[in-house]
Amino acid sequence: MTTFNKLLIIGCGNMGGAMLAGWLAAGEDPVRFEVLDPALENAPDGVALHREAPAIPDHDCVLLGFKPQQLGALAPGLQRLTGQGVTVFSLLAGLDLAMLADAFPQASAHVRVMPNLAARIGKSPVILAESGLDAAAKDEALLLFDRLGTAAWLESEAQFDLVTALAGSGPGFVYRFIDALAGAAQELGLERDMADRLALAMVEGASALAAQAGISPAELADRVASPGGMTREGLDVLDAGNSLKSLLIETLRATAEKGGELAEQARNRG
Repeated sequence: MTTFNKLLIIGCGNMGGAMLAGWLAAGEDPVRFEVLDPALENAPDGVALHREAPAIPDHDCVLLGFKPQQLGALAPGLQRLTGQGVTVFSLLAGLDLAMLADAFPQASAHVRVMPNLAARIGKSPVILAESGLDAAAKDEALLLFDRLGTAAWLESEAQFDLVTALAGSGPGFVYRFIDALAGAAQELGLERDMADRLALAMVEGASALAAQAGISPAELADRVASPGGMTREGLDVLDAGNSLKSLLIETLRATAEKGGELAEQARNRG
């Protein structure tokens, strides 16, 4: 028997919308999804859009896609939608399973979900942590989210904020690097439109190669850097003083710590 027949997305913003688009692009039946969002202009064809909570809920799981700071204000009004037999999937950054259980005590299970916007094209990592699912339901949830890229269960929830920083927020850091790389080429004399196109094409190709190379990115970097050559000269700048790694350690630390701040804010509002 299918555990997750119909998913109600509560708050279909950038991330929820990307996931919905990804599921539909992967061939999921639109009738499997409903959206509750008073601000959304329209939903994809075949997906029911509710401005208010449906009078007779027929879903067996919900996906929370609103801002984590809104949990305290919204949770009481969502109790009817998250009762017995309903699994709560949450995109709310920083809010742990215990907080979800406190907010939705009647739900049968609670699952934290960490994708990124590449879910829209089926290329997102999706990290999951759960409380209350049996083995069969875990397998089914994994299949559902695997449609958006590559899904995996996280053994320790304590690592969730760090994983979110790496794989969830990571695209933002990559986009910033692409922009900086193109901007550097512009500063050195290349026309900006050409710099943008070359940087994007280079990153796309390099990422695709790394994904199927069967060796580490570190080894790939060394393979394209001949001793005494141009690439090695540039890598020596990046590697000097371990500065790039140190910068990224601080980037990930700050991002992960923000998850704890968001959780504390939610507790205070609750």
